[in-house]
Amino acid sequence: MGYLEFHRRSIEQPDEFWGEQAGLVDWHKPFDQVLDYSNPPFAKWFVGGEINLCHNAIDRHLAERGDQQALIYISTETNTERIYTYRELHTEVQRMAAVLQSLGVGKGDRVLIYMPMIPEAIFAMLATVRLGAIHSVVFGGFAAHSLATRIDDAQPKVMVIADAGMRAGKVVPYKALVDESLRLARMPPEKVVIVNRGLDQQLAIVAGRDLDYEALRAAHMDEQVPCTWVESNHPSYILYTSGTTGLPKGVQRDTGGYAVALAASMKYIYDARPGETYFATSDIGWVVGHSYIAYGPLIFGMATVVYEGTPIRPDPGIWWKIVQDHKVTVMFSAPTAIRVLKKQDPAWLHKYDISCLRYLFLAGEPLDEPTARWISDALGKPVYDHFWQTETGWALITGMPGVERTATKFGSPSFAAYGYDVRLLQVGTGEELGSNQKGVVCVVPPLPPGCMSTVWGQDERFRETYFTDFPGRLIYTTFDWGIRDEDGYYFILGRTDDVINVAGHRLGTREIEEAVSAHPAIAEVAVVGVADELKGQLPLAFAVVKDPAAIATAELRARLEKEVMAKVDELLGAIGRPCHVHFVTQLPKTRSGKVLRRSIKAIAERQDPGDLTTLDDPLGMQQIQSAVDQPASREKK
Repeated sequence: MGYLEFHRRSIEQPDEFWGEQAGLVDWHKPFDQVLDYSNPPFAKWFVGGEINLCHNAIDRHLAERGDQQALIYISTETNTERIYTYRELHTEVQRMAAVLQSLGVGKGDRVLIYMPMIPEAIFAMLATVRLGAIHSVVFGGFAAHSLATRIDDAQPKVMVIADAGMRAGKVVPYKALVDESLRLARMPPEKVVIVNRGLDQQLAIVAGRDLDYEALRAAHMDEQVPCTWVESNHPSYILYTSGTTGLPKGVQRDTGGYAVALAASMKYIYDARPGETYFATSDIGWVVGHSYIAYGPLIFGMATVVYEGTPIRPDPGIWWKIVQDHKVTVMFSAPTAIRVLKKQDPAWLHKYDISCLRYLFLAGEPLDEPTARWISDALGKPVYDHFWQTETGWALITGMPGVERTATKFGSPSFAAYGYDVRLLQVGTGEELGSNQKGVVCVVPPLPPGCMSTVWGQDERFRETYFTDFPGRLIYTTFDWGIRDEDGYYFILGRTDDVINVAGHRLGTREIEEAVSAHPAIAEVAVVGVADELKGQLPLAFAVVKDPAAIATAELRARLEKEVMAKVDELLGAIGRPCHVHFVTQLPKTRSGKVLRRSIKAIAERQDPGDLTTLDDPLGMQQIQSAVDQPASREKK
C-alpha cells in the first residue's frame, strides 16, 4: 500500500486503522472502543484497555531479547560508557521503582525529574510509569524560578535529581539551584532523591529531605516491583512547553495512545527494525528525548543511545564514531546541530564507517535548503526533515519510508503523517488555501493517538489555546505558517504567535520579557525572535529604562545590559538569555497602546515593517531603527 492510500485510510477509517496499529503493543486488558470523541476536542483512544508503558518498553522483550543491548550510555564529558541489556535495564528500573515506592509514590502521583543525560534519568522515567505514576522531566538548563513554577503546577510527591551535569567540559551544578527552587515553590515535595555523580564539591544535604540514591538502591537490590496496569487514557507524563501568556503549559500525555503512536512511528516513519540501534541526539528535557530516547526505540525492541556531550567534543567526528561503533541504523538530530557540524572540517564526516546508517531524520526548527543539501551530499544517506511539536508527541508532517520511499525535497518535511488531517487555512476567515498560498498549518480533529490529551489541570486552557482561532469551527492550530507546493509538499515558514524557536527549544517571548522587566532599572520591554544562521532564531530585547541617565554612556549601557542578562539567567537560565538588550526611551505602539512587535521584528531582520498607520508616535520606531543600525561593537552573548 502506497502513502496516499495509507493516509486516506487513516483519515476515513480511523477505528479500523488504529485498531490494527494497537496490535503493535501489549495490552493487559483489551480495549472496548478505539476512539471516544463524544466530548470534542478531547479525544480518548483505546477506551477501557489496560496497559503499562514500562511493560511495553522492557518486560515484554525479556523472553525474546533479554540479553540484547537496550540502553547504550556514552558520556564524552566524563569519558564513560555503560551498556545495559534488556534484562539489566529491567533490574535497574525495578530498583528505582522500589525506591520511589518506598517513598510513597503510587498510581497518579507525580515525580519531577531534573537530571542530565545519564542512565538513572531513564531509570526514573521508566520506574515512574511502571508504578502508574506520572513523571514531569524538566530540562537541566532551566533556572530556579522556572523550576519552581513547574513544581507548583505538577505538585510532585518526590523529585529525582543529580548533583550536577556537564556541558563542554564544565560542571553545571544542579543541587543549589534545586534548593533555591524548593525555597521559592509554594508546594515543594517532601523528598528529594539525589544521584550523586561526585561532580559538585559543594554539595549541601538537607537532613530529612535529601536522600542518597545509591544508599536507597542498595536497600532494594533484589526487589520485584510488578507493573501497575492503567486504563489507556491514564496520564503518563507532563511536559511543560512555553506559552504566550508567560505561564508554561503542562502538556499531558496519555498511556495507551502514546504507546501505539510510538510503535507505529518506529515502523512507518523511521523504517526501523527490532534488534537495531537508534540514536537520537536530543535531551530528555524535550519531547524528542521522551519519544525517541526513553520510549519509542525500547517499545520497538531496539537499543537506544543516551548521549551526554556536544557534537564537536572531543572532536567533530564523535557522532559518526558512535554510529560506527554501535551499528546505528536510524539517527535523529536537529538542524542547529548540523549547522554546527557544517562549520567544521568535512573530513570528519568521512573518517568512520557509517555504512550501517540508513536514515538521518531532522526536526526542531525549519531546515533550510542549503543545510539539508550539504548534509545529504556529505553523508550520502537519505535525510528526512520532519515537522512536529511537543503537543503532538510524534511527527505531524514527514516522509514515511516504512510505508513508501517517496522523493524528498530539500527544505520540506514532505507530507501529512497518517492520522493527521492537515489543512492550510487563511488567518481570520479559515478559508482553505491552495498551492503556494501561505496559511496556518492546522489539523481537523480529532487528533490522532499520541498527541496531548489536555493541558495538565486546565482543560479549558487546552480548548482555548489550540481550538478557537477559527470562529465557528473546531480546528487545531500549530501556530506555524506553511505553504504546500503543487506536488503536495509542505514547507514550514515559522511561528504565527509570540513563541520563538531557539535551536529546537521553544521559548515564550512573554517569559523572557517578564525576566528582563524584573531588573529594577527596566520600565518596559519587548522581546522578539530574530533569524539566526546557526540556531534558527534568537531572542532580541528592546528595553525602556526608568531613568535615561542609566544609559547615558556606552559604559553604562554595557553594564546595564550585563546586569539584565544576569537577571534573565537567574530567572530562566541561560537558555532564555537574549542575544542583545537594546535600550530605548520608548517602544513603538499603536494609538490603543499595543506594542508593534511584528514591526520591531521586521526592522530587526532588516525587512519592511509594514503598515504603520496606527503608530502613535514615530519616535519609538525611529529608536528601534537606530538601535538596530548601531555597528556591532561586541560579540553575541
